[in-house]
Amino acid sequence: MTIFVDMDEVIADAYMAHIEIYNQEFNANLQIADCYGKEAWQCVPEQHQLSIKQHTQRDGFFKDLRIIPDSQEVLRELSLKHDVYIASAAMEFPQSLREKSDWLDEFFPFIPWQKRILCGDKFILKGDILIDDRSKNLINFEGRSILFTSPHNTNTTDFERADTWKEIADKLL
Repeated sequence: MTIFVDMDEVIADAYMAHIEIYNQEFNANLQIADCYGKEAWQCVPEQHQLSIKQHTQRDGFFKDLRIIPDSQEVLRELSLKHDVYIASAAMEFPQSLREKSDWLDEFFPFIPWQKRILCGDKFILKGDILIDDRSKNLINFEGRSILFTSPHNTNTTDFERADTWKEIADKLL
């Protein structure tokens, strides 16, 4: 099988990074539980929303993201049996290209550069499975779509869902 896997909020915890930066910069106490069904910027006072929206434009934002639990182990196993590609809409944040590539080198070295797609729209992907946290990326995918749970998509019900990488392993290994 050909499996495409998104990065942000699927293997790299960008959502929690937004919360941590916001809490640090505004001396706040925003919790993940406050954000279910919303984007992080929607969970803060209006005067702080632009700040959160601009986190992804900052140099360094993508280089220190935490790994989503169990993603390394499950992707390593999947890559032994299938063609696994990382497909990230990195062109939205051009400065992220190097950071995302370096992050993958460090944490997912078993997925070589030849199997990394740093793109714009994902509608061009043709394969068997797409694992993504954004329904906009899954809606036009012609293969099996798996929505990976992130706080912002908890109310989305249109797709097969996986809450954890252990669930992905149960589905695909």
